[in-house]
Amino acid sequence: MNRAFSPFVKSLFVAMLAVSGVASANEAHAPAAAKVDPAKGATLYAEGDNARGIPACVSCHGAKGASTITINPKLGGQGEAYVYKQLVAFSGDARPGTVMTAFAKALTEEEKKNVAAYLATEPSKAGAAKNKDTVELGKKIYRGGIAENRVPACASCHGPAGGGMPAMYPRVGGQHQDYTAATLKAFKAGTRKSSPEMQTIAYRMSDKEIEAVADYMAGLK
Repeated sequence: MNRAFSPFVKSLFVAMLAVSGVASANEAHAPAAAKVDPAKGATLYAEGDNARGIPACVSCHGAKGASTITINPKLGGQGEAYVYKQLVAFSGDARPGTVMTAFAKALTEEEKKNVAAYLATEPSKAGAAKNKDTVELGKKIYRGGIAENRVPACASCHGPAGGGMPAMYPRVGGQHQDYTAATLKAFKAGTRKSSPEMQTIAYRMSDKEIEAVADYMAGLK
């Protein structure tokens, strides 16, 4: 019985070795993942790509990510992983239907990573609180939260100076008041879905509280 099946077993064994060899060869010749290149990201940020309908990011977000349009976020110094995550969110269901959607979808994964890497190399631009009547309320919320509404202190995730935690929570210190307030209200309304935690937190805040803490964060350095 063993002698009858030995040729079959032998041929099967040879075939398995051949397949294994082909797989190993394919793995050896598989292209390596492209290295993240901030320089390429800088070029795309500054020039865009007209052939693919991608405008220069600088036109809305400013030179070196220092936006001067208050409804557009400052991006200089923002965490690399966070910027990449948002570009992916614009491409999917987490942040659909915005002006960024078409642009983000046009970018390759490599380009998203390159732009994010570039922005992380630029310095963050400082801002300032403007409303002296609400700055204390904003400070209280940022540092201590709103206990009665189960709103945690913003500083617990974004840091005492608003520097954020790379790959997890964004830099918020120095960010435009208008952009931060609009973002929190979008979370509150459920139109921005990239962070379930922030949706829950913002839902428990009044518009007055949102505007106060947004103004306070703008002055964090």
